[in-house]
Amino acid sequence: MASPLKCLVEDDSRYLKSFQLFLERSSEHQCMQDFIHNTLPDILASIGGGKSHLNVIGVGSGAGEIDLQILSELRKKHPGVTVDNEVVEPSSQQLHNYKVLVSQKPELDFIKFAWNKMTSSEFEEHWKVKKMTKKADFIHMIQMLYYVKDPAATINFFQSLLDKNGKLIIILVSEVSGWGKLWRTYRHQLSYSEISQCVTTGDIKSSLDSKGVRYQNYELPSQMDITECFTDGDEKGELLLDFLTEVLDFSKTASSELKAGVLELLRHPDCSTESNGRVIFNNTLGVIVLDQLS
Repeated sequence: MASPLKCLVEDDSRYLKSFQLFLERSSEHQCMQDFIHNTLPDILASIGGGKSHLNVIGVGSGAGEIDLQILSELRKKHPGVTVDNEVVEPSSQQLHNYKVLVSQKPELDFIKFAWNKMTSSEFEEHWKVKKMTKKADFIHMIQMLYYVKDPAATINFFQSLLDKNGKLIIILVSEVSGWGKLWRTYRHQLSYSEISQCVTTGDIKSSLDSKGVRYQNYELPSQMDITECFTDGDEKGELLLDFLTEVLDFSKTASSELKAGVLELLRHPDCSTESNGRVIFNNTLGVIVLDQLS
């Protein structure tokens, strides 16, 4: 029997609303920023091989806040370079927000932006049809492999675009996070479409290990306050539940058994800790860094 549950990403405005709330309630961007400012610079220093022009691809760039921080660190490590930056993002609202952000920063004049309003698979198709031979020095795929049919094939394609000394960075939720436990338990009830996959860095590492592909990996501890999820009818709690389950209107459309099971698991010590009356979900991220295919 077909599941009546609909995928959250089918409703762009509700997805963006729930995503915004998730950012407010979590230390997601903070832990990424710590990584970008403290660990990423050494990785960026190793790319380019002294070239005066670098090619960058951002896959699933969203509204660009994280992209621009990465590009700022790139500039510090490679002063004087010019950059071609391919932005790949299917949401027209997010792309618009990114363009507005760029228009407010004249110091980015060393970057030429190419705006690709498309999914990563459409970008891959477009690249192959045009028989593009351009290689990339740096590619980042941040929190986007949930939205591709075949994460391993997508990684393989983008890794194949790397130039000598090029780096590909993937950021996803870690297998040690509450997400890992939630998805391992309810994968089959919640993952019902090709649009959204329950994938963690653990899955990606297993896939890379099976092919003998070498990588570096890092864990970025992060947390999210999900207390409102446990107040029945709380609007923000319902939005957060949509984000956690990737289900549109989860509270209203999930069976009472599924809803009770998910809420019980979210409170479980494998997913969250409780302190001062707040329920704090483990949102730990993982980073995987790949070199050019050998």
